[in-house]
Amino acid sequence: MDKVKIGIIGIGNMGSGHCGTLLKGAIENAELAAVADVKENRRKWAAENLPDCVKIYESDKELIQSGSCDAVLIAVPHYQHPEITIRALEAGLHVLCEKPAGVYTKQVREMNEAAAKSDKVFALMFNQRTDHRYRKMHELVQSGELGEIKRVNWIITDWYRTQLYYDSGQWRGTWDGEGGGVLLNQCPHQLDLIQWICGMPSKVRAYCHEGKWHDIEVEDDVTAYLEYPNGATGVFVTSTGEAPGTNRFEIDLTKGQLVCENGSLTCYRMEDEREFMFSATEGFAQPKGELFEPETDGLSPQHEGVIRAFVDCILKGTPLVADGKEGINGLTLSNAMHLSSWLGCEVTLPLDEDLFLQELNKKRASSKKKTGVKELTLNVDGTYGNR
Repeated sequence: MDKVKIGIIGIGNMGSGHCGTLLKGAIENAELAAVADVKENRRKWAAENLPDCVKIYESDKELIQSGSCDAVLIAVPHYQHPEITIRALEAGLHVLCEKPAGVYTKQVREMNEAAAKSDKVFALMFNQRTDHRYRKMHELVQSGELGEIKRVNWIITDWYRTQLYYDSGQWRGTWDGEGGGVLLNQCPHQLDLIQWICGMPSKVRAYCHEGKWHDIEVEDDVTAYLEYPNGATGVFVTSTGEAPGTNRFEIDLTKGQLVCENGSLTCYRMEDEREFMFSATEGFAQPKGELFEPETDGLSPQHEGVIRAFVDCILKGTPLVADGKEGINGLTLSNAMHLSSWLGCEVTLPLDEDLFLQELNKKRASSKKKTGVKELTLNVDGTYGNR
C-alpha cells in the first residue's frame, strides 16, 4: 500500500472539517475515498460539495463493508464511538476515532479489547498532544528533571458557548444524546493531557453543575479536586458559561514550576525544595532558582498532525500521537467526576464502572427529546453554515 484510502463516518461539524483537510492535500499519501452519514441533508451536502470520486453511504455499516477504504475516521456522537470502532476493526480497517473514546469506560474497555485482538492501527484524535508546549511539559515532568509533583491546577474556562450552539444539534446538551456536557465535549483534551503529563489521580471529588448557565440537561460548570498516589493534590475547573474565560495550567514540583498560559510556557527551575525546607537557616528564605521559557520546536500541527501520524503509522510503522487504547484514561477522569457529583462523595480509582453506568442510565432515562434544532456545520472551506 502506498496511499491510505480514508472513509469519514459522520460529516457533521468535525467530520466535514476533516473532509476539507484531506481534500486540500494536507496529508501526504492519504485520500478521501468515502463518507457516510445517516442524515439525508448531510449526504446531499456531500453530493454537492465533495468530488464525484468520493463515495457516499447511508450508514457506517455500508461504508465499512464496501471495500472502498483502508481506514476510517469516526466523527459521530459519543455513544457510537466504541461500537463503530469495534465494527471497523473486526472488518479489517484501521481506525482513527474522534474524542472522547466513548461515554462510559465499560464500553470503551470492550473497544480496547477489540483493538488488542486486531493487527490494525487504532488511534484517537487527541490533537492537543501535538502542541509544542504540552509536549515539553510532558517531557519535563515525565523525565523527573523537575522532581515530584506537589500540586496541579488547571483553570480552563475559555469554552464559552451560546444557547444557539447547544440548540444546533439534536444530541447536544442531553444525557441520552451526548452523555455529558463540558467534561465530555470540550474537555476530553484537557483530561487526556492532565493524565498524560501528570499521571492518574487516586481520588476525585467533584461538583458538576447541570444547566447552570444554559438551558441544557448536562453540566456546564465543574470544579473538581484530585488527589494523587504520592500525596500531590490538584484542582480542575471548567465551564462553557464564562467570558472571556481563562486557560491556565500550572504544575508545582519539588524542583520547579511549570505554567502554561496565554500561549506561552514558563518554567521555574530550582534546587530541591524538600531538601531546602529542612536545611534552611532562615525562616523566610526561598530556594534559589531561575525563571525561563523552555525551548521547544514551536510546532503544533493539531488535527493534521494526528491524521498524518495515523497514516504514517499504517504505511511505515512510525509512532502515533495517541494510541486509541489510551482514551480510557481521560474518560475515567470524567466518569469519576460525574459519579462523585451525582453521589455527593469522594470517588476512589479504579472506578466502579458498573455503578457509574447504573447512575448514567438514570440520567438517560429522564433525558428529553429536543425540538427546534438548527444544525450548524463546518464547511470544507472552513466556514460555518446551516444544513
